[in-house]
Amino acid sequence: MSAAIHPSLGQVAATLALVVIAALISAWQRADLERDIGIATIRSFIQLTAIGFVIKLILDENRLVFVVALIAAMVLFGAFTARRRARRVPNAFWPLLVALAVAGISTLALVVALGVFKAQARYLVPVGGMVIGNAMTAAAVALNRLGDDVAGAAPEIEATLALGATTGQAMRPIIRRSLRSGMIPLIDSTKTTGLIFFPGTMVGMLLAGAAPIDAVRLQLILLYVLLGSVSLAALTAVLLAHRSFFTPAHQLRELPHPAV
Repeated sequence: MSAAIHPSLGQVAATLALVVIAALISAWQRADLERDIGIATIRSFIQLTAIGFVIKLILDENRLVFVVALIAAMVLFGAFTARRRARRVPNAFWPLLVALAVAGISTLALVVALGVFKAQARYLVPVGGMVIGNAMTAAAVALNRLGDDVAGAAPEIEATLALGATTGQAMRPIIRRSLRSGMIPLIDSTKTTGLIFFPGTMVGMLLAGAAPIDAVRLQLILLYVLLGSVSLAALTAVLLAHRSFFTPAHQLRELPHPAV
């Protein structure tokens, strides 16, 4: 097994040359992304450095209560973040919170029950972050599509309800499209794994000196876990959120403006 990799702060700083290139390209093409690139770079440094110290503390203590607290914080912050992408969905925070919690708890419980990972902080923290991050993206995309489609098809929905259809029947095509929007990005990336790109877990294991076949098997497990968690998150979020578009009398509510 190869020696562990210990990048220096100077090496990290040197890679900022590529960030400068990105900013220069934006300025050259007048894409007006220089400020966003700068903010993203600074935030990533601060956030990753801070979470690095938090994770070190959790790993040193190796107590499940700290792991649960960190996962809960990830779910809460993920729901707040994803809510910004679903501005047309009334009270989107709660469906997102439940969706991320269901995805995180169910998938982590499964991999521990199967013996893939031990119930220890060293395994649950990175896997939990990966699961919740992907679930957040899928749920946000699904609800964003849900809100846009309901707004665009409001006359058709009201006409379907007037003909005696239930809210579930009126929303079924929109729910189907929303689920596809949330799940397709990960499905497409899974299809191209090993052909167009190597996933982060596999690359990390190879850099750490793991046997290629072990890296491949673990990456496959994580890919399948992510597919399941993304599906659960998107489905839960959409099924819970679509009800908020209707009054108790099964009438379509006035939708909030996306800029609100």
